Amino acid sequence: MIDYVLNALLGYILGSLPWGLIVGYLATGRDIRESGSGKTGTTNVLRTAGKVPAVIVMVLDIAKGAVPALVGRYVFDSNEVAAVGAGAAIVGHVWPVFAGFRGGRGVASTYGGILGLAPGISLLFPLIGAVLVGATRYVSFMSVVGVPICAAIICGLAIAGKTDPAFAWYALFATALVEYKHIPNIRRLLNGTEPRIGQGGDRPATG
Repeated sequence: MIDYVLNALLGYILGSLPWGLIVGYLATGRDIRESGSGKTGTTNVLRTAGKVPAVIVMVLDIAKGAVPALVGRYVFDSNEVAAVGAGAAIVGHVWPVFAGFRGGRGVASTYGGILGLAPGISLLFPLIGAVLVGATRYVSFMSVVGVPICAAIICGLAIAGKTDPAFAWYALFATALVEYKHIPNIRRLLNGTEPRIGQGGDRPATG
């Protein structure tokens, strides 16, 4: 049990590191949560600070999920401990203790968890995301549709005995959290008011 607690704590602390807030401030001199979506993730950094800061934040946010997953697998030698740590990293990213519990929506950290848990499977997911974004120009659409698709693939592989069931539970947990945090985006997508890539960076934060 102590392994689960330690890796969950590691995941939450790593997840709570507000890279979007830090990089965004260094690039713009202001709190990016005051503009765009009001979040600290890659998409809002792209809208408010530009491409290079967004790439940096994306890599760092992916690492949030990957590190506790790898620690669980190779230090604690447990896929279950790895999945718990990766899940805690998403929670930390969404509700970061170091940034007033105002973080991002967890998509990059979710992918980082899969990258650390099942690297082979994870290679397919950027392609799915690229197709969805390329077809719609909505990053949020990629998130609300792509994450469940990826979770379904992992669950199918787990049912078929091709991957660990712990990874499927992680994918289901991550999907539920990502969908919950995207409820405002889902409403705007349905209403036709969701900003596409390159739009919305200067507007006041909406949530």
